[in-house]
Amino acid sequence: MLAARSRFASIAKRTFATEATTAATPDKKYKVVVVGAGPGGLSVSSTLSKMLGKDQVAVIDPADYHYYQPLWTYVGGGLKSFSESKRPMESVVPEKADWIKERVTKLDPDNNQIALGDGKTVGYDYLVVAAGIQINWDQVKGLKETLGKNGVTSNYSPESVQKTYKFIQEFKGGNALFTFPNTPLKCPGAPTKIVFLAEEAFRLQGVRDKTNVIYNTSLGKIFGVDHYGRVLQKLADERGIQVNFQHELIEIKSDDRKAIFRNNANKETKTFDYDFMHVAPPQGAPTFIKESKLADAAGFVDVNKETLRSTKYKNVFSLGDCSNIPTSKTAAAITAESGVLKRNLIADLEGKTIEESKYDGYTSCPLIVGREQLILAEFSGFNGQPLETFPVDQRTVSQAAQYLNMEVIPSIYWNGLLNGVWTGPSAVRNAFSAFRNN
Repeated sequence: MLAARSRFASIAKRTFATEATTAATPDKKYKVVVVGAGPGGLSVSSTLSKMLGKDQVAVIDPADYHYYQPLWTYVGGGLKSFSESKRPMESVVPEKADWIKERVTKLDPDNNQIALGDGKTVGYDYLVVAAGIQINWDQVKGLKETLGKNGVTSNYSPESVQKTYKFIQEFKGGNALFTFPNTPLKCPGAPTKIVFLAEEAFRLQGVRDKTNVIYNTSLGKIFGVDHYGRVLQKLADERGIQVNFQHELIEIKSDDRKAIFRNNANKETKTFDYDFMHVAPPQGAPTFIKESKLADAAGFVDVNKETLRSTKYKNVFSLGDCSNIPTSKTAAAITAESGVLKRNLIADLEGKTIEESKYDGYTSCPLIVGREQLILAEFSGFNGQPLETFPVDQRTVSQAAQYLNMEVIPSIYWNGLLNGVWTGPSAVRNAFSAFRNN
């Protein structure tokens, strides 16, 4: 199959060899085009390509590799190897879908077309936008230049995440600084998780008594959902983690090992010395979405939060981090979103009029608070109410939940979500409902 993928890459070049002369004549047209080969894009394209067959579904993504990014916190904490998070893209793109290995430069929903980086165009009957979120390293002055050097790292980069644990091991004391940006971001629990893992590592290394663990977050509290946030804050207090709210990183002066923050409550700036720093970078909508007619004012794809259909174009859907669905941007959210989107889109493809499926905002942030400790936060991003799978109080720190997140969920991701089979834990939650009520 890998050889076939390589052959398709060269065939694709010839397929798109003719210059498009008008908007009405794309170089190639598909029934469904999926932009993005992340978990959402692969889940949708896998199901639809099995249903529609060859030459009907295309996936557009320029990446060489697919990453299971929720594992990167464990990589940065020294608990997993980076190789476990990485697979060649050609090995995960559905066999019956065409992989177009190009970047998207423009979305033209008025003409049902997509412009590619090589100047060619692709047409569609239906479009699914699952392009993820864009990391804007340049938004913090000095960050791009110092990342991966002099103790500055980030678990949001495939390169620097491999240096996080090395820097933690080399740390001999001083200020260990952690940040949370003043933007939307994927896996919003991740900046907090690495604080707890690093603090535990400093204890195990015998340097905790010489260390100030400082978490500067642009938020007004440690976690957005109080049901879990109160427990998390209590743990931070017990472990001597200094949490400063409304603090946004705006500049790094790496030569002096100083980080400048703006207090967004009073607009004052404050400088912190650091010996180790983990940065959660500013993030935002991909530029080609922001510049399209699909975008809302913030640049994300504007969709009905329940049906995941574009508010502007009936033949366009979106899920995951690039959409404006008001829930936490996590892989867990994508599991439930993908099921809803596929049911609604398949009804369109089959010409059926149905009562559209509705997404309930389900998301999960497995809050790692130690090498063998995890709080399994599950809730609706729409209202902050718990949507827990198991008939226990999931605010309780759990070793079993840590094992589930480290060992079981990655297998479900690779073998269930990407193949279009797994659409979230709602069936499991419903099966346990009788026990929960009792």
